[in-house]
Amino acid sequence: MAAATSSPVNPGMRKPITWPAGRAAWWASLLSSAMARILLIEDNDALRAMLVELLGLNGHTVVEAGNGRDGLDLFRQAGADLVITDLVMPEIEGLEVVRQLRSADSPVNVIAISGGGRASAAVYLEAARLLGAARVLHKPFTTAALLAAIDELLPGDR
Repeated sequence: MAAATSSPVNPGMRKPITWPAGRAAWWASLLSSAMARILLIEDNDALRAMLVELLGLNGHTVVEAGNGRDGLDLFRQAGADLVITDLVMPEIEGLEVVRQLRSADSPVNVIAISGGGRASAAVYLEAARLLGAARVLHKPFTTAALLAAIDELLPGDR
C-alpha cells in the first residue's frame, strides 16, 4: 500500500491535505473536520428525520436520539458541538437534559424546542432558558430560525 503524501495547502482550508492510501478515509477525515457535530434529541420520528436531513444538507454531522436518556448517553460517549433537544419526551425530558448538561459544566450550547405539553410551550421554553439553554424555539419553527440559531451558537472557526 502506498504511503500518504502531502499536497499543497488548499485555498480556503487551514491545513495541508494529506492523501491517504484510501480516498474514502480521506473524504471522511475532511468532512468530519469541516462539519459541526450536532446531537439532535427528538421523540417525534418524522420531525427528527426531517431535521437530520436539513442539518445534513447544511453541512453538519448529526447524531440522533429519540429520548433524553439515549441523548445524554450519546453525549457522554462522544460529545457534540451543539445539542438540539425537544423538551417533552419519554424516558428523560428535555428540561432534565438541559439541567444535566449545565450541571456538568459542559461548554456545549443547547437549543431547546417545544410545542408544549401539559403546560404551554412558553412555560417549558422559559424553564429551559432559566436552566441554561442558549436558544429556545417554539414549534412549529421555520428552518431559517433554526439555522440562524445554529449559526449564532457554533464556534466561528468551523
